[in-house]
Amino acid sequence: MRLDDFDFALPEELIAQHPLEKRDASRLLVLNKKTGEMEDRFFADLPHYLKAGDVLVINNTRVIPARLIGIKKETGAKIEVFLLHPVQEKDCWEVLVKPGKKVKPGTEIVFGHGQLEGLIVESTPEGGRIIKFHYQGVFNQILDELGQMPLPPYIKAQLNDKERYQTVYAKTEGSAAAPTAGLHFTPELLEKIRGMDVEIVEILLHVGLGTFRPVKADVIEEHKMHAEYFQVSKEAAAKLNKALAEKRRIIAVGTTSTRTLESAYENGVIRAKEGWTDIFIYPGYQFKVISGLITNFHLPKSTLLMLVSALAGRENVLNAYQHAVNNKYRFFSFGDAMLII
Repeated sequence: MRLDDFDFALPEELIAQHPLEKRDASRLLVLNKKTGEMEDRFFADLPHYLKAGDVLVINNTRVIPARLIGIKKETGAKIEVFLLHPVQEKDCWEVLVKPGKKVKPGTEIVFGHGQLEGLIVESTPEGGRIIKFHYQGVFNQILDELGQMPLPPYIKAQLNDKERYQTVYAKTEGSAAAPTAGLHFTPELLEKIRGMDVEIVEILLHVGLGTFRPVKADVIEEHKMHAEYFQVSKEAAAKLNKALAEKRRIIAVGTTSTRTLESAYENGVIRAKEGWTDIFIYPGYQFKVISGLITNFHLPKSTLLMLVSALAGRENVLNAYQHAVNNKYRFFSFGDAMLII
């Protein structure tokens, strides 16, 4: 398939710059994946589309304040460092740096008033760097003090409350971006869903570089996803396998939950496992686990739009996106949501 097959026109004013005051006040476009029929609702109406026995799968990753602004020790030049994920050696991380051309192995960078220093030890094949940090104290505390939330480049506004870029169920620190489909849930809405005998299962995928990497290949099959770390516990696998055996609906909250579930599926069952996945889901893919998906509205030509199209059909999805544009839905990370069932 061609990259242009996943393009659409989006007026810039529909790109949400701020989260809504109330999480579940966002709009919800409900799309029937078989018929293409649509309904305009609000996210608080989600329970209307769930039933006892359904399984809702959420990604409990927590975003770290991964954007650090430092200066080059030698020259005082400003350097931006974006943390992606830790690597095996202690206090070493894979990072993106700007401006990249000026940051070669051996470069020393100072952050804050010297509470944190970093040495670039190597370059990666993908254009990133490996940095080794030096500090006194607890790294996460220093990061909380010096780091900024890594908002996507299309969000120009300042985020006043860091927690609005976290889901209410975020637990395990490690993401470079939020699993944004989960931003619409409130504790009250989750409690209401549980009260309907809908099972909520937690899994983990730390969102990494793949989220920020545009597809450059004209033929999408040639695109290579960046690997991201995921985890499915024994308890989660047991619940999910029981649901599969009983032919109950499994509805993923977000593309990250979807990719985790499909990565953990082997030989007819979901395995309890942890590791790295570079699964790329695009039209033609046969889903093994999920039957429904809650997701935000994604960028044109993005791998996320391709995943959604694989589930609901490219034509159905592009029609739904056109409907969303015509009806002034809010797009991307702080935007409105779609339920595909």
